[in-house]
Amino acid sequence: MGTVKTVASPAVNAARENILTRIAKANPDSRTRPVSAGSDALDAIFPAIPNQRQRFLDECAGNLTEVFVTTDAAHSADALALILSTVPAGEVYVQHDPALQPLISVLKEWRTVKLSSEGAPAESIQATVTLAHGFVAQTGSILMSSACGGRGASIVPPCHIVYGRGEQIVADIAAALARVADAIPDASYVGLITGSSRTADIEKILVQGAHGPRRLVVILEG
Repeated sequence: MGTVKTVASPAVNAARENILTRIAKANPDSRTRPVSAGSDALDAIFPAIPNQRQRFLDECAGNLTEVFVTTDAAHSADALALILSTVPAGEVYVQHDPALQPLISVLKEWRTVKLSSEGAPAESIQATVTLAHGFVAQTGSILMSSACGGRGASIVPPCHIVYGRGEQIVADIAAALARVADAIPDASYVGLITGSSRTADIEKILVQGAHGPRRLVVILEG
């Protein structure tokens, strides 16, 4: 059988163009003025956040994200040890990055560690430790990408631990995404994590760990 092609009639195309022209005239700026961080459009919708750090902590509490605020690398290592003391015995998957080296050195003394440079996390992994590209005060979200230990680091384990610094907190999602182009140009995915994985679809009963980690923990240093 031959291929059947459907060709729109000139009348249909003319009607479509007429509609698009009318829409463009009614909204002359809609396609030429993107919404960006700090824009008047965003400011008109959302009030300013005077204390971004406190707002981030408050939003995390509402999102069921655990946060350990630390002062230095040694304090962060102690926090990591405390967190992992509540995680079942087993391998810990860690993003291979110099910023995590002080934590890894302590961790290797009492847990088996697999680095992201050694392959993807196993299904039996108990926890992952990764970095983040930023933290969003407005929503308590964490900006991640495939550069943060790979895709599986934030999906496979029961517990995902994120290490970062206070200066990584930004006001809103637009400000966080503004960092993407320069910081992670080669990432295969970029995403925002807002709280632990959970659902209440069935009889409105909250179940954590529905499609990802049951626990999301942030070690916020500085």
